[in-house]
Amino acid sequence: MLNGMRDHQAGQAELRGDCERCFGLCCVALPFAASADFAVDKAAGTPCRNLREDHRCGIHARLRQKGFTGCTVYDCFGAGQHVSQITFGGQDWRTGPPERARRMFEVFPVVRQLHELLWYLSEALTLPAARPVHADLRKALDKTRELTAMTPEELAALDVAAHRQEVNVLLLRTSELARAGIGGRKKDRRGADLMGARLKGADLRGASLRGAYLIAADLTGADLRGADLIGADLRDADLTDADLTGAFFLTQPQLNAARGSAGTRLPTSVARPGHWTARV
Repeated sequence: MLNGMRDHQAGQAELRGDCERCFGLCCVALPFAASADFAVDKAAGTPCRNLREDHRCGIHARLRQKGFTGCTVYDCFGAGQHVSQITFGGQDWRTGPPERARRMFEVFPVVRQLHELLWYLSEALTLPAARPVHADLRKALDKTRELTAMTPEELAALDVAAHRQEVNVLLLRTSELARAGIGGRKKDRRGADLMGARLKGADLRGASLRGAYLIAADLTGADLRGADLIGADLRDADLTDADLTGAFFLTQPQLNAARGSAGTRLPTSVARPGHWTARV
């Protein structure tokens, strides 16, 4: 477990976006549509109109006010700096041939998925209850790291969906082991449609909320200790004063998309979003 904790702590730096070492890839490679999250339409491979020549965002401090909330909740899990500095050796898409730029934009979302898997696998190795599958988890972690080191051409051809499925089998077993020792009914709400659900004060200890749709759900004061939140859609969910202590597979982007307060209790692997309100 100590090795797993060290891996996860080291990985937290590796698997968090570092815009200073990236060529603004998320602002170019990814598409977005005019909506509550984005003020305008943008096609994949087209630079955002707010991206400056130095790869910085021209409205970074005012993204929410300008209608770009989606940018404030996104995190590439460190894929941006990896693709920029390692996969392409520090070569800027702006100054190279068009083919290089196209390949960078193609590879970026692949590496982002691999880095997200690295986050889950390294966290799984910190869970004592998952010890029976620690050896398999470490093998999967090593394999995923090897995949991130492939050439641009190999990454572009990678069947990342197949690899995700292999890893998901292990993560599902990890979840079962981790939740087995938690009190409560351990509800199975995997993939459940809970959009706008009134779950104020709900006992969700040890619940499986894998892939659940919790958009705009009222989770005020809910007990989510030891819950599996992998892939749960928490956009605009109200986590005011909720207890997520020990909840696992919770990522920073999920939390950034939710609402909360100073009274919301969180796992140590994530940070309290700056836009959350203070307790009144």
